[in-house]
Amino acid sequence: MMACALILQGYLGVSDSDAVELSVADLRWQMVLGRVGETVPAYSQGALFAFRDRLIAHDMDRRLLERTAAIARATKGFDGKKLPKTLRIAIDSSPLNGAGRVEDTINLIGHAARKVVTCVAQLLDWEVDRVCRQAGIPLLLEKSVKRALDRDWSDPQEKAEAVDVLARQVLSLERWIEEKLPAEVGQPPLDRLLGVLHQIMEQDLDPDPGGKGFRIVDGVAPDRRISVEDGEMRHGRKSKSKRIDGYKRHVATDLDSQAILACAVTPANRPEHEALPELKDDLDEQGIRFAEAHFDRGYMASPTVVEIQAQGAEILCKPWNTGHGNLFTKEDFDLDLRSMTITCPAGQMAPIRFGQTVKLDPDTCAACRLRGACTKARKGNGRSVSIAHDERLQKKLREAAKTKSGRQRFCERVPVEHRLAHIGQRQGNDARYAGIRKNVYDLRRTAAIQNLETAQRKAS
Repeated sequence: MMACALILQGYLGVSDSDAVELSVADLRWQMVLGRVGETVPAYSQGALFAFRDRLIAHDMDRRLLERTAAIARATKGFDGKKLPKTLRIAIDSSPLNGAGRVEDTINLIGHAARKVVTCVAQLLDWEVDRVCRQAGIPLLLEKSVKRALDRDWSDPQEKAEAVDVLARQVLSLERWIEEKLPAEVGQPPLDRLLGVLHQIMEQDLDPDPGGKGFRIVDGVAPDRRISVEDGEMRHGRKSKSKRIDGYKRHVATDLDSQAILACAVTPANRPEHEALPELKDDLDEQGIRFAEAHFDRGYMASPTVVEIQAQGAEILCKPWNTGHGNLFTKEDFDLDLRSMTITCPAGQMAPIRFGQTVKLDPDTCAACRLRGACTKARKGNGRSVSIAHDERLQKKLREAAKTKSGRQRFCERVPVEHRLAHIGQRQGNDARYAGIRKNVYDLRRTAAIQNLETAQRKAS
């Protein structure tokens, strides 16, 4: 009954409290839950919250998706008890904005410090203002740290001074806590909040080389935390012009039945191919194998692609662009993967290795009559050609891309894009929860609802 309630909640996009009220106020909910005529709620808000946590802990949201995928596939005309296990599967991703607030360095440090102060105040049964004064961090007495700092933020010198003042007050707070609450420093919840504060300070601040305190680091930390409330969301890009502050959601779709078979969520700064092993593991759990694997190019770097191909699947993906401006492309070279050599249009030959860049002899290139059409390398350098780690497959895909039938096969992955569009329309582009695991649950629930709608549409 409560599993049905969670599906209804996802279908209508309502809160936990509304889901409790609707279980007694809406006859349609009562019908689905098997409680027609009841005058008290079917469950409490706390019970629904606890059930969802247990569902996630036991990975039953994956089972929910599997069951609805089987229903959707059965409506395609297959025998429900003998569904095919070798499928044409396409995988793609779309952005999902995180639920946490994204902040700049000063606000991020101030937010983390404020949560520490609030926790300390509760442990000591003090007012927050008293903690701020005694701990030496009066900046937190104002609602806004930037307002308390009161600087001209367009002036680099004043901004640097503000960063140093904030950093020194945070260090004062940490020293005071170690003296006042030594037994609580390593215990939850204070240890977790201090850990967040330390993480933000270390990733965003450096000691000033001039010995004048602290400054904001040059560049961006590789795995920079961008939110206090959600520690797993990250800055990332879907394209050069579109930034994501949160996550990427991934779905694997059966192209014939259009059922969504598996889902995954990754931080936005991680490449798409890191989701592929998780998706394949979910498919393996269902006993499903790839007959054809239709990928976006971002997934091709995964070693799992080689594994899927070794199991007999056909890999279909648009090949990487080999264009070199108006110069000769890789396709103008004779690439012999048996002898592992490459020969340029002028006849120069060189050995190659997968995953490495071959550099042709600079002296030969300098004297070559075709140099102007081949390379713009500086004097003393010859033409270089990158050899992909999966060059055999890329060469096959490039050959397919030259034919009409091959290009049409690449377009067969369109249904997965439609599934993602439906997911985005129902789930929205903003995460409902903080953290990867709960957002995986929400994505699986949304995909399960989509599968039920697909089954209904195909059955009618």
